Amino acid sequence: MAAYGLYSHIQSNRRRSIALLVGLFFLIYLMVYAGALLAEALSVDADSDVLMQLAWNDFLHAAPWATVGTAAWVVIAYYFHQNMIDALTGGRDVARAEEPRLYNILENLCISRGITMPKLKVMESDALNAFATGMSDKQYAITVTTGLLKRLNDAEIESVLGHELTHIRNGDVRMMVIAVVIAGVVSFFAELVFRLWFYNGIGFRGGRSGDRRGGGAAFAMLIAVAIIAIAYFLSFVIRLALSRSREFLADAGSVELTKNPDAMISALRKIEGRGELPDATSAVMEMCLDNPRQGFGELFDTHPSVDSRVAALVKFAGGHDPGPLALPPQASDTDDQSEPPPPSGPWGPAVDDSSAGESASPDASPGSSSGPWGPHSGAASQSGHN
Repeated sequence: MAAYGLYSHIQSNRRRSIALLVGLFFLIYLMVYAGALLAEALSVDADSDVLMQLAWNDFLHAAPWATVGTAAWVVIAYYFHQNMIDALTGGRDVARAEEPRLYNILENLCISRGITMPKLKVMESDALNAFATGMSDKQYAITVTTGLLKRLNDAEIESVLGHELTHIRNGDVRMMVIAVVIAGVVSFFAELVFRLWFYNGIGFRGGRSGDRRGGGAAFAMLIAVAIIAIAYFLSFVIRLALSRSREFLADAGSVELTKNPDAMISALRKIEGRGELPDATSAVMEMCLDNPRQGFGELFDTHPSVDSRVAALVKFAGGHDPGPLALPPQASDTDDQSEPPPPSGPWGPAVDDSSAGESASPDASPGSSSGPWGPHSGAASQSGHN
């Protein structure tokens, strides 16, 4: 059924996301069966039909353990994913006293819509990016880079925070964390099977096992490898699709919160191509406001292009596209100079104490202080009285 309007689109997107996550769980069981089929083909010399039946019996015995293992993986991710992400990115919690500007902007947004305020985190990086994490109201957090805070004005920062809040409101963050976790299980299992097959199946069995395996075993092995490769590929594509499909909604949600499409557009233009976090994994980059890491073709891009996102905001939100933007200079660009300029007085630069004696009036006493037009009168009169 077609979706009309923002809220119906959100509901439709949630249904699709749940279906994709169910599909990811199915891929895990598919991988278990493929692993069982591969193991039987490497150990039993029989026709492919017999091997598939044996693999099915193995799967029935292994499925409960696979379910428990996957559930344990999800539980670990539920409680510790934020710690793992912070360890990778260096994000730290901040309060109002540390970042009053950022804290107040987020608090005002949350109060205006009755949203539970997530935790605020800041990571030291010159990159311009932000991302939301968490799986419940008590865990949700928004992390922004110091580069973003320095380069964006208040309206643009508000739009970025609105974008991340929309991800939280729509359940995108929770879905992305779960999808990344389950896709991680699929990837881990695929790599494990291929490694075991390479070292054990080829290294240990060698030519002797190949001599006693017939065409049925070879065909079963080919099927198993194909299943594993397809499952791995689909888990990768599904994870990227979950990320990419949500960015348009989050941009629209930000405009709904801030009533300022131009600020969202200018924020995207400033962030464009400047959001790379070198120490972050691909899974973390997929959660970011912008992911400059690109695959080949649109299918492997985790985010739609900034041009397409801006075009949507211009078309549907009435914004104005200024085109690619240069970054404003940072206030800290001159902070690292070895010799900072001398402080200025009301009528020019202050005179250095070391050179004051050379330019001072000869009548001035050594301990007198100079005003803008010469020695203070108090010092002169004091010497006259003496």
